[in-house]
Amino acid sequence: MTMKTLLSTASLALLLGSTTASAQAPVALGHLTDYSGPTSDVGTPFGQGVADTYAWINKSGGINGAKVNLDTVDYGYQVPRAIAQYKKWSGADKVAAILGWGTADTEALTGFLAQDKIPDISASYAAALSDPTGAGGKAKPAPYNFFYGPSYSDALRGMLTWAAEDWKAKGKPGKPKYVHMGANHPYPNAPKAAGEAIATDLGFEVLPPIVFALTPGDYSAQCLTLKSSGANYAYLGNTAGSNISVLNACKAAGVDVQFLGNVWGMDENAAKAAGAAADGVVFPLRTAIAWGGNAPGMKTFMEISKMSDAAGTAYRPVHYLAGVCTALYMKEAVEWAAKNGGATGENVKKGFYQKKDWVPAGGEGICNASTFTEKDHRGTLKVDLYRMMVAGATDAPLNELVKNGGIKMEKVKTIDLPRKPEWLGW
Repeated sequence: MTMKTLLSTASLALLLGSTTASAQAPVALGHLTDYSGPTSDVGTPFGQGVADTYAWINKSGGINGAKVNLDTVDYGYQVPRAIAQYKKWSGADKVAAILGWGTADTEALTGFLAQDKIPDISASYAAALSDPTGAGGKAKPAPYNFFYGPSYSDALRGMLTWAAEDWKAKGKPGKPKYVHMGANHPYPNAPKAAGEAIATDLGFEVLPPIVFALTPGDYSAQCLTLKSSGANYAYLGNTAGSNISVLNACKAAGVDVQFLGNVWGMDENAAKAAGAAADGVVFPLRTAIAWGGNAPGMKTFMEISKMSDAAGTAYRPVHYLAGVCTALYMKEAVEWAAKNGGATGENVKKGFYQKKDWVPAGGEGICNASTFTEKDHRGTLKVDLYRMMVAGATDAPLNELVKNGGIKMEKVKTIDLPRKPEWLGW
């Protein structure tokens, strides 16, 4: 072998070594969760779904051979703590992307995300996060924000569309009355104006909103107000924990109203806790099926679940499945980025635009198809509505209640909303 050949061989070896090392360099992702704050009742299963998914991804070989360093941080639903954590993730501990949580903190970070070019797929579905350019005129540009599922506003538009049909189908006289309920906080307030606007368009009489806190409490006064208002349809804008208090208080007060929950407002655990008071609540489901349902992807979800439940016996509520779907979307965006210039924030953002009617691998039959474009981050306008059904006592374990039909979710209707430009960001 000549000296020239030796040098070429050495150079090639160095190049291959460098490439291999680069390909195997860990991918850093930030994961903001609420495991201890006022939304931890739903934050815990969602966050567990995200964490389990990345544990499973790493166990399965990582992303393109690279392990994922998922930095999971419980910020207790406190905006200052979220901002402080973001400073770390955008500084020396730079991450390629973030899997975020709440509305107030995600909206507070939107400008920083754009400046630092760090994508954030959040668990906030505030419509203001879905307009990447600000073209809708209702919100500031949010070019690096994403979420999986319909926005809070679109979910409420879907529920009110169904409610108007429900009113007519029941042959009720006059105009139905609609009221928005929830904390005076960015998350419950996010769809308030959009909901009241479409309620008016659909022929509802819109009543003054009723405020109750994000935490469990005695909401008897609010229920008496609701009863005296004569409302027919009431939107519960909070998470399940405080909604349980309202449902129980309103049942005790004899309130006759059709409650409409947001995606965080009702789940299997809430039905178990509220019992008969939760019977009949209509709410949107982000996934095509619930835990244990029949779908090709359920086998993968069962394997993911074993990352924190080796026995494989845990029942996973609807939020866990949504967390897994969210994590799988981010995984494929990072995967595309790694193959197309590297897992930088800017490339990860481009990764979200590569597919139409996108169902991530492993989510077949569970994760509803999504399409993101550079001008519109409304991944879907499909709203699947379900009714919570509760029969008898709910003191048995959740697995048993679901298996025996003590708690079940009945499909009500799918509403496919039009992609109206004036609804972008609102």
